[in-house]
Amino acid sequence: MNLEFALGAFVSIFAIVNPVGNIPLYEAITEGYSKESKRKVAVKICLVTTAVLFVFAMFGQWIFSIYGITIPAFKIAGGLLLFTVAFSMMQGQRSRAKLSEEDQEEAMEKEEVGIVPLGIPLFAGPGAITTVMIYVSEATSRSGGVLDIISVFIGIVLTVLISYFLLHYSEGIFKRMGRSGAMAFSRVMGLLLAAVAVSFMLSGVFQAIRDAGFL
Repeated sequence: MNLEFALGAFVSIFAIVNPVGNIPLYEAITEGYSKESKRKVAVKICLVTTAVLFVFAMFGQWIFSIYGITIPAFKIAGGLLLFTVAFSMMQGQRSRAKLSEEDQEEAMEKEEVGIVPLGIPLFAGPGAITTVMIYVSEATSRSGGVLDIISVFIGIVLTVLISYFLLHYSEGIFKRMGRSGAMAFSRVMGLLLAAVAVSFMLSGVFQAIRDAGFL
């Protein structure tokens, strides 16, 4: 297992899921819930996030083959998507690819908020799905492919475990951090994610050039 690759996968997945930055919205939506109800919502968020990311990590290559999508094309498109999400995070805005204002309003009236919209698309959104699919596709092309693929799944599990811990203690964390503190963290994560997105796009461009026989 390549530790650098494994660490990069974990950091990227954690950055795009952004559990710390999601705490304010989680607190707003679950305001008035009992501790037990909030715990159940947090569990559902984590289960949904794990299931969605695992499914796309396992069957991403199959999806590519069905639609004839090449890895370079997906890296470039995925990098562009991630960059838009990262740019929104750095501007202190919530990406439209994650949760719309209509979703937020509807969420206040739903019991199963842990599934929609908190689980999908807030935690397991298009950006997170794209990230795990790209990392798995990169792992399959490496010499230590199987172990590197496993490291992506480990990154997902670690992100979900940390997310559960943060959600479980979200009330205390939010009181200490405040909305401004969570926003500052999101901007740092956005900057990191922007660098990852550019790396994906450059890798896709160079790979496309190589596949075309120009290098």
